[in-house]
Amino acid sequence: HFLAFGRKTGSSAVCQKSALKYRPADLPELPPCNFKPDEYKGMSKGQMMEIRRQNCNPVTMKITYYKKPMFIHQGHMQWLWDVDGRRYLDLFAGVATVSLGHCHPKVTAAAQKQLKTLWHTTNIYVHPTLHEYCEKLASYLPDPLKVIYLTNSGSEANDLAMLMARLHTGNFDIITFRGSYHGGTQQTMGLTSNMPYKYPIATSSGCTHTMCPDVFRGPWGGSHCRDSPVQTIRDCSCAQGHCMASEQYIGQLKETFATSVPSRIAGFFAEPIQGMGGAVQYPKNYLKEAYKLVRERGGICIADEVQTGFGRTGSHFWGFQGHEVIPDMVTMAKGIGNGFPIGAVVTTPEIAASFGKAYHFNTFGGSPIACAVASSVLDTIKEDGIQQNSHNVGTYLLTELAKLRDQHEIIGDVRGKGLQIGVEMVTDKVSRSPLSPEAMSEIFEDIKDMGVLIGKGGVYGQTFRIQPPMCITKEDVDFFLAVFNKAINNYVDRK
Repeated sequence: HFLAFGRKTGSSAVCQKSALKYRPADLPELPPCNFKPDEYKGMSKGQMMEIRRQNCNPVTMKITYYKKPMFIHQGHMQWLWDVDGRRYLDLFAGVATVSLGHCHPKVTAAAQKQLKTLWHTTNIYVHPTLHEYCEKLASYLPDPLKVIYLTNSGSEANDLAMLMARLHTGNFDIITFRGSYHGGTQQTMGLTSNMPYKYPIATSSGCTHTMCPDVFRGPWGGSHCRDSPVQTIRDCSCAQGHCMASEQYIGQLKETFATSVPSRIAGFFAEPIQGMGGAVQYPKNYLKEAYKLVRERGGICIADEVQTGFGRTGSHFWGFQGHEVIPDMVTMAKGIGNGFPIGAVVTTPEIAASFGKAYHFNTFGGSPIACAVASSVLDTIKEDGIQQNSHNVGTYLLTELAKLRDQHEIIGDVRGKGLQIGVEMVTDKVSRSPLSPEAMSEIFEDIKDMGVLIGKGGVYGQTFRIQPPMCITKEDVDFFLAVFNKAINNYVDRK
C-alpha cells in the first residue's frame, strides 16, 4: 500500500517506502537515497508504548512529539527510517544535535576504533584522547579562550559556568533573556526563561530575566535590524548604521541593572541565536553594548553555543563571532559530538584558576570515547566542508521560506542564519498574535505525515524550528518547501 521508489546502486536497486500511503499529485517524491536500512525485527509499537507508559517516567510521554508518535529504527546522514521501513527527511537532528549526519561513517569509524582500545577511564589519569581533543578544540577558539573542562551535556556545562562565574567574580546575580533556554538542572532552570520547562520549586536564586531583544515580536524592530538573509516585515525609518530598536532594548537592560540586581553582578548568559525560544535574533551590535555594560558591573559574559556552535550559523564557526564579540566563557554541547553525549566549558586561564578552590569531579566528562568522537567531528566539519554547506543551503532555505512568508498570512516571520532557522506562525501579520497550539499541531503532524521532521519552539510554541544535520542538500530543501507549502495550504483549506 506504500508508494516506493528505487535507485540503482551498483547491480541492485535499493527500494524504500516513502512516508506517505497515498502521495498527493502536487507533492514531489522524496529525494533519492542509496542507503538500505536493516529490516526491523524488534518489539511491536504497542509493546513500546506500553513500556513507555509503565516503565518510563511520565514526563517522557508528556514530551513525546506527534499524536501518532514516530517509532524510529535507523538513521543515515539526513535520513531516518521508522520501524515500518518508511523514510523521513530529518530537519531537526535530534534537537539540533546530529550536526554531521546520522551514523556518519567517519565519526562511526572513530568511535569503533576507540571502543577497541579503551572505553572508560577518568581524568584522574592521563590518557591521550582527552589531551588531543582539548588541544584541537582550543585551536578553534580565539585568545584567551583556551582552558577547557569537559562534561556530558549542555545543562551540565551551563551549571558549571554559573558556578565558575560566581566563584571568579565573588558576585551572585546572573542575567539572561526572557525566552532563553540554558538547561534543565535545578540550577540552570533558574537561567531558563520558558514556562513549560519551569517546575514549581525553588530553582537557582539570583537569576534575573531581562527583555529579549526580539525585533519581530518585541515592542521595537525594523527592516534591517538583524544579521540574517531575511529581515522582518516591520517598517523601519532608521538611518544607515543606526538602530533605534537596539538602543531601546539596551535601555531595557539598563533598567534591569537599575531595578533588579545589585551594583555588581556575576555574569550574563546569552545564546547567539535563541534555540528553544524559536531562533530569535537580536539587533546587530546589541551584544557588543550588552557585554560592555555587564563587564562594567564586574560580570563575565557567557556565550551559550549549545545549539549555534560548530558551523551551524554558516558565516562563522561560533555564533558569537557573528556579533563581533569575544565572551569570557563559552558553553557547548549537542553538535559537538554528532549525537554522542559530550559538553564543554571553555574559558580564560584567569577564570579557570578560580575553579581550583575545591575539588570537582565528573566521572564521564572527557571519556576516551567521547573525546575520540568529538575529535572526529571537528575533522569532518573541515573535510566535508560542513560550515560552507550550512551557509549555502541555509541561505537558500531562508530566502525560499521568505517567499512563502509573503504568500501566506499565517507565516509571520522567517529568521536565522545558516541552518539555525525559525518560522514564526501568527493568526495574521497585523496583530502578530501567535498561532494557536492546536493549529501548530495540525500543521506539524501533516508535515511529518508527508515525510519531514521539524521541531517546535517559542515562548508560545508558535515557531517551527529547522535545525537539520548540516549535510542536507538544496534538493532536500526543495522537497521540504513543497511539503511545508502543502501543509499550510491544507490547514488554510480546512479552516
